[in-house]
Amino acid sequence: MIGFPPMYRGLVLFDIDGTLLRRAGPHHREALVYGIRRVLGLETTTEGIPVQGMLDPNILAAMMRNAGAGRETIRESMPAILRAAESYYLRFCPPLGGKLCPGVEAALDRLTRRGHLLGLVTGNLTRIGWRKLERAGLRGYFRFGAFGEMATTRGGVARIAIREARQRGWIVRGSPVSLIGDAPSDIVAARRNGIRSIAVKTGVTPPEVLAAGHPDFLLRNLRDLRLRMVEDHLPPGP
Repeated sequence: MIGFPPMYRGLVLFDIDGTLLRRAGPHHREALVYGIRRVLGLETTTEGIPVQGMLDPNILAAMMRNAGAGRETIRESMPAILRAAESYYLRFCPPLGGKLCPGVEAALDRLTRRGHLLGLVTGNLTRIGWRKLERAGLRGYFRFGAFGEMATTRGGVARIAIREARQRGWIVRGSPVSLIGDAPSDIVAARRNGIRSIAVKTGVTPPEVLAAGHPDFLLRNLRDLRLRMVEDHLPPGP
C-alpha cells in the first residue's frame, strides 16, 4: 500500500472502464442482470442501452423500463438491486491484471511520486469499482472515490469527489484538478465542475467524437500523459 501525505500538489480523478481497464469481461453486466432477477424476477439485458459513460443505477433503470417495470417499482427495488449486483460481482470478478490500458501503471506511479492525490470518478457501484481495482492490482494508488450510486449524473459524482478532497484538507481551492476519462460524459463532467478534462482514446468512443467535445487534452493513451497537463494553469475557456 502506498503511503499518503496530508496535502497534495493536485487532484487527478480517473474513470475506470476504458480508461484504466478495458475488455474486463462480462461479469459487470452479468451482475446487473443478476441483481434485477434476484429482486424482481425479471429477465433483462443491457442490449440496446448505450452503457459507456452511464452510471450503473441509470443502466439498471433503463434495463427495468425495457422489461416493462414501472417507475415506482424501479424506485422501490433499486437499493436491494444495487446490493445484489455488488454481491454477485464480488463473488465472480476474475483477475484483471492483464486488462490494464496502455501506460496505466507508469502514469499512476509518476503522478504518485510527484505528490498528486488520485481518486476515482466512475459510474460503477462502490463495491464493484473497488473490486475491479483490487483485482487489477491498482487499489493502492487511490485514496478515495465517488461512485455511480452517489449522484444522478457523472458531473454530480465528480462534484462529490472534489468536495470531499477539499473538505478533508487534501487539496485547497486553488489546487489543480483534472478528470481523465474515455467518454464524452467525462468531458462534460469536467466542464460542469470547472476542472480540466483529459480524454483518452482507449475506450469505445470514436476519437472524432471525443475531439468534438473539446477536452483540454486528447491522448492516444496514458503513455502520452505529461505532468504539465495536470499541473500547469490552463487559460480560461471560451
